[in-house]
Amino acid sequence: MATTIRKAVIPAAGLGSRLLPLTKAIPKEMLPVGDKPVIEHTVRELVASGITDITIVVSGGKNLIQDHFRPNPALVAQLRADGKTAYADAVEEVGELSRLGHITYLDQHGPYGNGTPVLNAARNFGDEPMLVLWPDDVFVAEVPRAQQLIRAYEATSSPVLALLPMRPAESGRYGVPVVKEDLGDGQLRITGLVEKPAPEDAPSAYAAIGGYVITPGIVDELREQTKRWYEHREGEIYLTDAINAYASSRAVYGQVIQGSWYDTGNPADYLVAQFASALSHPEYGPLLRHMTRELDGPTDA
Repeated sequence: MATTIRKAVIPAAGLGSRLLPLTKAIPKEMLPVGDKPVIEHTVRELVASGITDITIVVSGGKNLIQDHFRPNPALVAQLRADGKTAYADAVEEVGELSRLGHITYLDQHGPYGNGTPVLNAARNFGDEPMLVLWPDDVFVAEVPRAQQLIRAYEATSSPVLALLPMRPAESGRYGVPVVKEDLGDGQLRITGLVEKPAPEDAPSAYAAIGGYVITPGIVDELREQTKRWYEHREGEIYLTDAINAYASSRAVYGQVIQGSWYDTGNPADYLVAQFASALSHPEYGPLLRHMTRELDGPTDA
């Protein structure tokens, strides 16, 4: 029986270059989507999925992330004294996420690449599997994406990647899995990923869109990559490379996620995420739809 997953890593050390100058002073993880910073959506997803140990891997200039999740009893008390109970409850709830998720912070050290923060955090996790979620993704799903990944791991005892169906023309934006077998219920046995293939070269109609269950075997592959990097000082440490090396001889699975995914890593997708979040809000949604109808103007009968 697979070990229950209780630990997760959120790599949050990136510069947010694609969103400059917006991210010059504000970490991209703290940009709002709806009434929450984007990283809070990820933390809430993990807590709702039963994760009890969250490591956020950061770099310099990311103190706002820690400030956001840090409990602030003085502010809560002041708000309650002023009769602003709803605001006090909201601030208190965000601080409670830090306790429920037992959030800790770790400075990133090592070569460039998205595999390095995973390896940094894995040193504290021993032989336990872990979830890895990016801090600039927002998933809206009846069953949280993280929980869907955990269920897939419990069924397979193997690494799992989050997948979504894609249009062929989009293949150049994603890692595309090589599917060996369709096991039903959205579960696929895969033998590797092809990074950003041309549509005619895409090995399947699925995209790896962020979200992984990482096992100790993949962490070992990351260690080997990092060892070779220090010998030659070339390239970067990519999680995809470690997954491909592992998948060459051992089982890896993809889980097609049920839900809607919003990427906030570039200006256009960030605006889409904002718009979708506002539309789904019980108060803001009707207002936004009304405004949109007004901007469109009257239609001809």
